[in-house]
Amino acid sequence: MTLDDIETAVRDAQLAVFGALHPTPDDMAPEGINTIVMLGPDEPGFWSHFIVSPEYLDGAADPMNRWSTRVITALAEQMNATPLFPFGGPPYQPFIRWAQSTGRAHLSPTQLLVHDRAGLMVSYRGALGFAERMDLPETPSNPCLACKDQPCRTACPVDAFAGGTYDVPACKADLDRSGNDCLARGCAVRRICPVSQTYGRVETQSAFHMEAFK
Repeated sequence: MTLDDIETAVRDAQLAVFGALHPTPDDMAPEGINTIVMLGPDEPGFWSHFIVSPEYLDGAADPMNRWSTRVITALAEQMNATPLFPFGGPPYQPFIRWAQSTGRAHLSPTQLLVHDRAGLMVSYRGALGFAERMDLPETPSNPCLACKDQPCRTACPVDAFAGGTYDVPACKADLDRSGNDCLARGCAVRRICPVSQTYGRVETQSAFHMEAFK
C-alpha cells in the first residue's frame, strides 16, 4: 500500500490525502499504528457530493460526522486500516497535533492551521491508521512564508485574533449580528487567505459549518 494507492481509493468519496505521518510517542497514536494518513475534502466538488448523501437528506443531527463515519470506516475496512476521527470523544484523537506532524499543516499568523493545498479552509474528515510503515514524500514549505501581505491578520471584523489567540466569545457574539457576512459566506479570515481562494470550497459549505459552530 502506498499513499498514491490511498489517494486513488478515497477519490470516489470526494476525499483527498491531506498528509501522512509516522507517529512518535508524542503524537499519542493508538497502539500498533505506524502510519497515519489524514483525509480532507477534495475540492472542488465535495459539497455537491455530500448533499446527495443519505446523511444530509435524512434531516437528523450531525450529518457531516455521520457521513464521515460511514465512508471512512468503509474505506478502512477495504484497506485493512483503523478509522480515526476528530469527533466522538472525549477522549478525542489529537488531530491538530497529527496535522502539524505531517509537515503539510502549520500555524498561520492568526494561529489557525493553514494547509499547503486548502489554506485556512483546511478541515479533516478523518484519518486512516496503518500497521505498515509507509514511505512518505517530501512536504511543501509553509505557505505563509511566501505570503508577503498576510491579509489574514486584519480580515476579522471584530479583531478576534488581535491578541495572538482566538477570541471565540467575540467571534460568536458577532455572528448574531444581522446580515453577518461570515455566517453567510464563511469566516472572513479563512476566505481571504490566498491559498484558500485556490481551493474551491463553496460558500454554501462554509455557511453550513459556520451555522454549526454558532
